[in-house]
Parts: sequence; C-alpha cells; structure tokens
Amino acid sequence: MQTFIYDFLFIITSIFVLFKVIGYGIYEIKEMKNKLGGISVITFSLIVVILFIIMMIIK
Repeated sequence: MQTFIYDFLFIITSIFVLFKVIGYGIYEIKEMKNKLGGISVITFSLIVVILFIIMMIIK
C-alpha cells in the first residue's frame, strides 16, 4: 500500500514537472525564437517522463 502511494505521488509530480517544462519549451519557441531548443527540451522531457512512468509500472 505504501509503495502504491509513493508511486502515485512520483507520477503526479513528474507530470506536473512535465507541464512546467512544456511551458518553458513553448516560451523558448515563441519568445526567444529558438525552435530547435524548445522542441528538443519538450521532446527530451517527454521521453524521460514516459520512461519513468513505464519503469514505475514495470517495477
């Protein structure tokens, strides 16, 4: 039971951080005119969060 709660909290936290990073990526694309940087930040963070969630499910 306790590990389920910790897993749930880590997943919720990682999704929250993902939304923050997506916001930063959009800021990079629109305000700084850095499309490559914004897209790479969003892509890298999305891959990391997806792999983290998969590892939490497999564990």
